[in-house]
Amino acid sequence: MSDHTSRALAVDLVAVLVAVTDGEPRVLTTREATALPAGPFEQGHRSLQAGLRAWVEQQTHHPLGYVEQLYTFADRDRIDASGAEVQAMSISYLALTREAAPDATVTGSWQNWYRYFPWEDRRAGAPPLIDARIVPALGRWVAAAPDAQSRALRDERVAVTFGLQGHGWNEDLVLQRYELMYEAGLVSEAVRRAGKPLQQAMDIVPGDAMRHDHRRILATGIARLRAKIKYRPVFFELMPSDFTLLQLQQAVEALAGRRLHKQNFRRLVEQQELVEETGEVQAGGAGRPAKLFRFRRGVLLERAIAGSKLPLARSL
Repeated sequence: MSDHTSRALAVDLVAVLVAVTDGEPRVLTTREATALPAGPFEQGHRSLQAGLRAWVEQQTHHPLGYVEQLYTFADRDRIDASGAEVQAMSISYLALTREAAPDATVTGSWQNWYRYFPWEDRRAGAPPLIDARIVPALGRWVAAAPDAQSRALRDERVAVTFGLQGHGWNEDLVLQRYELMYEAGLVSEAVRRAGKPLQQAMDIVPGDAMRHDHRRILATGIARLRAKIKYRPVFFELMPSDFTLLQLQQAVEALAGRRLHKQNFRRLVEQQELVEETGEVQAGGAGRPAKLFRFRRGVLLERAIAGSKLPLARSL
């Protein structure tokens, strides 16, 4: 029997389960925050999505809201208990929910997703590590290209993905930035794949690694959600039933990794008729009490919002 036919094939359903808590984007992780929740597709499941909902809700004790399939990944880096190489197929999903209170029966832990992608959080401006660590390391990668044409292509790719040389920062290019740094050997997963000791990899940039291809899957989920919130109000799945407009803005900023222009954001919310006043105000806090809002019934039925754009703050 050939190696091709004898190699085991594992199929997992992998969940990028997202919440926003206290104005921060959170993702559910397992294995001491080094992996995403993953479970097998079983014969008793009606569909792939039904299977995902079943075991994720069993683990988290919280119903999922919006769910969509992301991508199918093939990972050749896994080793089973016997030491044999296992080729794994990961069918990934993006799911939105609200973080529940800590429960001893819940498997996994919620983590800020910028723990894994610190260069993606521009709410306070461009992270210093981009100019201090990432750009110089990518510059060395560009210079190491075998010929002038390759150097030019690498240089343009770096400029576009990281918003350099007159290019604007595109918050949707999360996966492209990760893939670029993987190719340049700047993330731990690339060094691990090459079989090199991490101590010898001087250019590895900050950002926690994950098992297998899970950080790549997480990058795909972040990118998809950042693009999605620009034209569909899926972020209502992440909010409590009643909220202030400031809380809503902070949730969207947390996902986008960008500051939004306050007045333009509120004007957009009003023009799109996303919310309605509850007649109540937020209890406690200093200053004038903030009005509480809820999403309109039409939004809860997932009415598409065509052509909406995030009102980014001009200063960022």
